[in-house]
Amino acid sequence: MERLKNLVRSQQFSRELLEHLFLLANKIRENPGNYRDVLSDKIMAVLFYEPSTRTKLSFESAMLKLGGNVIGTENAKEFSSAAKGESLEDSIRVVSAYCDVIVLRHNETGASELASQVAGVPVINAGDGRGQHPTQALLDVYTIQRELSTVDGRRIAVVGDLANGRTVRSLAYLCSKFNNISFTFVSPPNLKIGDDIKEHLIEHNVSFTEESDLNKVLPRADVIYMTRIQKERMTAEDYNASKGLYVIDESNLVLIRKDARIMHPLPHVEEINLPISVETTDARVAYFRQAENGLYVRMALLHHLLGEK
Repeated sequence: MERLKNLVRSQQFSRELLEHLFLLANKIRENPGNYRDVLSDKIMAVLFYEPSTRTKLSFESAMLKLGGNVIGTENAKEFSSAAKGESLEDSIRVVSAYCDVIVLRHNETGASELASQVAGVPVINAGDGRGQHPTQALLDVYTIQRELSTVDGRRIAVVGDLANGRTVRSLAYLCSKFNNISFTFVSPPNLKIGDDIKEHLIEHNVSFTEESDLNKVLPRADVIYMTRIQKERMTAEDYNASKGLYVIDESNLVLIRKDARIMHPLPHVEEINLPISVETTDARVAYFRQAENGLYVRMALLHHLLGEK
């Protein structure tokens, strides 16, 4: 099994490495005390040029639970030397001297790739523009496996903003490592999945279709992966044409099989409108368990990059 040096895109994972990380995540979940001090001499720098709640906090919690330390800034775009005009490359070179791993979220596609070329320590892509979010895909696929016992053979409906959603891109790349996966892409006409993703799926013999009617798709999907319309990445005209088109609420929840799962990278807004009583009791609602899973897969990833022999 090849060891990762950086993580900038989902394509870097082999099936063997995925299975190894999922097994390690399960071991950490079951016996966290065995891993309490494995990174006690390590420092993680968190550089977020875009806002985040789940990704930032889960990475920080993961490092702390492994006994490591955390430095960084939540708003690097305004509260770092970037505000003075320093290039990303120079910032990464400097920060590399202070830490053992850098977790980077950036508004520009390709920023993590650039950072990995100049950093003296491993770089983890925590989301870059419209590019990728590989650790989100890692926790997504881990969630599918935990919820449905296997990823192979699953029918996955991906819904919403597929043009701007980096989580969707990374999920498609990662799922192509598995067997007999099929995708149905449900989106407004102006927010369809990119041709590069379609080409990748064709190259890897992953079947997919495009659909405009969500309710038609819901009864046959094993996983319904909802995404929000990303207002911050489009024109007001595109946003107004797309918002509210695809919603899961109590009226169409009945179309979803009892053994299927609803997932979402979060935060969710109008695209999921279910009462709290349903979210807390219906086994089909998996997105909060999905968010929790992010802690364990990120602990496994950090351990793999920094502590695993």
